Amino acid sequence: MPAKEKIRKMFDNISGDYDSLNHLMSLNIDRGWRRRALKWVLDAPQDPGRPWLVLDIACGTGDFSIAAAKAMKGKGMSGHVTGADISEGMLGVMRGKVAAEGLEDMVSVETGDCEDLAYADNSFDRVTVAFGVRNFEKKETALREVLRVLRPGGRFVMLELSLPGNPLLRWLYNSYFFAVSKLGGLISGNKASYRYLPESVVRFPGPKQWIPFMESCGFRCVSERALTLGICRMYTGEK
Repeated sequence: MPAKEKIRKMFDNISGDYDSLNHLMSLNIDRGWRRRALKWVLDAPQDPGRPWLVLDIACGTGDFSIAAAKAMKGKGMSGHVTGADISEGMLGVMRGKVAAEGLEDMVSVETGDCEDLAYADNSFDRVTVAFGVRNFEKKETALREVLRVLRPGGRFVMLELSLPGNPLLRWLYNSYFFAVSKLGGLISGNKASYRYLPESVVRFPGPKQWIPFMESCGFRCVSERALTLGICRMYTGEK
């Protein structure tokens, strides 16, 4: 079975427990990380004659898509957020959350492959992804697709879990991550999936490798910020 299909099935299987366990695994700090990222998503002045269009890829259960829509609404901005993911199970949860927030007019929920986006060139002001890039089978293909659908001057903002640089903090974090992953496997009944999640964090490249990789894919003004002692990292790049 191709890796992408395995990932899709894995997230379909854990979609019902994903939100609660994801917040637990991140010590519930992930909400603050999203707020930090949104400052970079919405910091540019808006053309009053055109709505602000955001694409949230690998959107999962929609936390970032919903947060972006609510932030735009709070700022009085006109705009729309499109959430795309390959997992229909995750998108089913997202649809319920979007409806509960009354945001159906601002948030679209679409099945989509990040390595083959079904959108025209230069379509979006921003493309975002929160904790999804490490799951991409073909990362270069996905990043080049992001660049293609961004408008000139548009920005890509990504959040990804990371390992702290401090050895003691890394050991503590790894110990916590391992314990919570085991708990997640027991609660969900899907031990393999929750074993994969921390392993994928360990395998993901650090900033010294990832920044040049983004630049090689065509992004300019690439930058990185460590959040919460390096447990999470925010990368930004422009077209």
